Amino acid sequence: MDQQHRTDVNDQGNMESTQAENVQASGSAGAEQASPTNNKSGKTQKEVFEWVKALAIAALLVLVIRYFLFAPFIVDGPSMQPTFYTGERLIVNKIIYDIRQPKRGEVVVFHVPEEGRDFIKRVIGVPGDKVKYEGDNLYINGKKVDEPYLKQSIAEAKANGQIFNNNGPDKDFPNENFKTDIVPAGSILAFGDNRRDSKDSRMIGFVPMSRIVGRADIIFWPVSKIEFVKHG
Repeated sequence: MDQQHRTDVNDQGNMESTQAENVQASGSAGAEQASPTNNKSGKTQKEVFEWVKALAIAALLVLVIRYFLFAPFIVDGPSMQPTFYTGERLIVNKIIYDIRQPKRGEVVVFHVPEEGRDFIKRVIGVPGDKVKYEGDNLYINGKKVDEPYLKQSIAEAKANGQIFNNNGPDKDFPNENFKTDIVPAGSILAFGDNRRDSKDSRMIGFVPMSRIVGRADIIFWPVSKIEFVKHG
């Protein structure tokens, strides 16, 4: 009797031990199954964070580029034809004149507070230049200067027995509006390429450097006309 009882007790203990091992194994399996889910969740959160960080950096770069380096500009009006036409979109380099002064022949965009808008014109004279513009002839410091960007327009006018610059009492420079022919320090003299139909320094006077937005560098719209702007 005693031997049988001890055997039953041992058997019962073995069964309890086996059940405990099964429970422990089951718990371990459960832990192993939960681990991949946690890892996946953590990986997803990390990826989302990386995307948010990348987008934030991209947005910051756009703001820096837009407000400090380059800016878009839409041509409105005929004053720069045939170089630019209404509706064309340009990229304006805003930083170049923080590095150096404008040069003759460069196309610039500048503020005109009296008009409440920006103008796009070509630099004709820089500080210290003595400028005379009469008919289709431009003289800088007493020397006649060719304007290659007007070559086609002048040729077409001559073919019709006309001069290209033939519109209005203030078409030349100096004129009744501005008798000073020397570009003052800190300013430029700027004309439109369409001299027959351009409100420019012949009417509004010298342009202070502080009002210059930048240099027009690229036509980016329409796509068929994408190109770098020709200066001079």
